[in-house]
Amino acid sequence: MTQFLPPNLLALFAPRDPIPYLPPLEKLPHEKHHNQPYCGIAPYIREFEDPRDAPPPTRAETREERMERKRREKIERRQQEVETELKMWDPHNDPNAQGDAFKTLFVARVNYDTTESKLRREFEVYGPIKRIHMVYSKRSGKPRGYAFIEYEHERDMHSAYKHADGKKIDGRRVLVDVERGRTVKGWRPRRLGGGLGGTRRGGADVNIRHSGRDDTSRYDERDRDRDRERERRERSRERDKERERRRSRSRDRRRRSRSRDKEERRRSRERSKDKDRERKRRSSRSRERARRERERKEELRGGGGGGDMAEPSEAGDAPPDDGPPGELGPDGPDGPEEKGRDRDRERRRSHRSERERRRDRDRDRDREHKRGERGGERGRDEARGGGGGGQDNGLEGLGNESRDMYMESEGGDGYLAPENGYLMEAAPE
Repeated sequence: MTQFLPPNLLALFAPRDPIPYLPPLEKLPHEKHHNQPYCGIAPYIREFEDPRDAPPPTRAETREERMERKRREKIERRQQEVETELKMWDPHNDPNAQGDAFKTLFVARVNYDTTESKLRREFEVYGPIKRIHMVYSKRSGKPRGYAFIEYEHERDMHSAYKHADGKKIDGRRVLVDVERGRTVKGWRPRRLGGGLGGTRRGGADVNIRHSGRDDTSRYDERDRDRDRERERRERSRERDKERERRRSRSRDRRRRSRSRDKEERRRSRERSKDKDRERKRRSSRSRERARRERERKEELRGGGGGGDMAEPSEAGDAPPDDGPPGELGPDGPDGPEEKGRDRDRERRRSHRSERERRRDRDRDRDREHKRGERGGERGRDEARGGGGGGQDNGLEGLGNESRDMYMESEGGDGYLAPENGYLMEAAPE
């Protein structure tokens, strides 16, 4: 197919010209010829340095070692400075220390924003103040956080020393102490390794109110009081826990007893309900048995002589069928017709009695259901047709069919109500 393409398209598929071969500029590594072959280091051992002539190895200092070295050097320099200052320090010849040392109070940890007038107002409550000297930095001129207060009377200074320690001024609790530089022999200030820094005890819970005083007996007494208070709190906490445990046990026992009583009451109620149901079931069974017995007696009475007894009520004063032979007897001229008539009458009577028995059965069931809810022997006696309270209504010797017929069709002076069987008076006309 390509041979049919035009020349301009065939030129696109034409191969390129081959690459011309050019000789390499130098030989390949495997083609080069070495002047000296490869050899070991044995010929060069004589050129090495003798180990006995080599200098000892030097070890570089690590970062931790350098930091430790600097710290030691700093401590040594500080010790030298402290020793130099201790030789020059003399509190009795200090020009800044003026006034009576036994009337001067030292106040430390003062807020930097607290002024001299504020200190005067706070400490004048203990007595008249003679002089207040607040210490400032010589370089920056800012307050250093402590001051000296000189009272006019020594008793006022003792009162402030006793009651003002831990007092909060401008949001900070100050530390109050006597001036120990001129009153305590061998005492050194804090900048020379002594002072308040060496008398701190414990953590922040100990140093909140009273901290920095150099009265060890006072601290020991506080520690004993604090230990006693802690033990008392622990004992009270243990007693509270034990009391709460006993209360919880008693509550659990009461709850369990209440639950047992509730369960027992529920079971007793269920047992009483079961007994009531069983009693109702027995009473219903006894009523059912009595009803069946009554129906059986009625059926027996209706099947045996009920038809003959009901015949005079329908036929008036006519003699029975099995009476003495007369003009309509079996020997008379109308004997077969009379027999067929009697048969039809007996069939109709049996059908009627069956319908009446069924109706009476339904009535008795309804009455028994209504009276069974009230639950009384009197209702059952009335349902049987005996009448309430020994009342004689003239229906004692009649069956259920005759009584119901009488109750429904009786008129005149009174009638029996079908609801309860009582003899009711007729309404006046």
